[in-house]
Amino acid sequence: MSIGNSPTDDRPSVGRAIQQARIAARLTVEEVSASTRVRIPLVHAIEQDDFSRCGGDVYARGHLRTLARAVQLDPGPLIEQFDAEHGGRPEPTPAAPLFEAERIRPERRRPNWTAAMVAAIVAVVGFVGFTLFSDGGQGGGISVAGGDTNPEKKPTPHPHTTPAKHPRPDPEPSDSAIAGLPKDKVTIKVIGRGGQSWISAKDANGKLLEDGLLREGESKTFTDKERIDLVLGNAGAVQLYVNGKEVKEVGDQGSVERLSYTPGDPQAG
Repeated sequence: MSIGNSPTDDRPSVGRAIQQARIAARLTVEEVSASTRVRIPLVHAIEQDDFSRCGGDVYARGHLRTLARAVQLDPGPLIEQFDAEHGGRPEPTPAAPLFEAERIRPERRRPNWTAAMVAAIVAVVGFVGFTLFSDGGQGGGISVAGGDTNPEKKPTPHPHTTPAKHPRPDPEPSDSAIAGLPKDKVTIKVIGRGGQSWISAKDANGKLLEDGLLREGESKTFTDKERIDLVLGNAGAVQLYVNGKEVKEVGDQGSVERLSYTPGDPQAG
C-alpha cells in the first residue's frame, strides 16, 4: 500500500522521509539493516511506503522508530503522521476485565484445627465419664487395652478439606539443562511474566514460527539451526532465555524490541 502526499501537505510520505534521511546520512540499505536487524527487503518496502510486510500497525510503528533513530530522525512526528494516515492509534484495552474472575473468586476455607482439637477432647472426656459411671456399680476398675492412658487424641483433618495449592513458577534452567541443549542450534524460550505481550518469531529463512498474543504464565520455545528473529511488543512483560541462559533487560513496558539470535549467543540483537 503506497501513501501519497495530501494536496494540503508538503511533507514527504513516511517512507520517503526515512529514505531521504538515509541518503543524507550517506548510509546504504545494507548498513541500516545491519545496525537495526531489520531485514533488507523490509527496509526497501518501508521506504516505498509498503507496510504490508510488517505484520500489523504495532510492528510497523516499532520498525519506524528503529529506522528513524538509525538515520538520525525524530521518530515522534513520523509515528504521528503514520497514525493519521492509517486511522489513528487503537484505543488501549482495559486491564480490569482480565482480573475480574480472580477478584470475585471465593477464598477456600482452611480447616479449623483448634475447633477439631476441642471437639476431640470433649468426645474422649465424655466417653471416659460414661465408662466410669457404667462400671462403678460393679466395683470394677477401668481396664484399657494396649496401655495407652492418654485421653487426648490428635484431630483428623476433614476428608473433604484439602489445603489450597499454589502454582509454582517455572524454575530457571539448571546447568545440566543448559548443557543438554544442542550446541549447533539456537533455542529461544519466551515466558510471559509481567502481563501480556505480542510476539512474532521467524527462522533464518523468514518462515513465520509464531505471531500472536503471549499471556502471563504462558511460554513459547523456538529452535533453528541458523537464526531466530524475534519481535516483542510490550517487551518489559516477558522473560527471555537464549540457549538456556536468561537475557537481562529485554526492554521496557510498552516498548517494541526486535532481537535476533544464533547458536553461541546470548548477546542482545
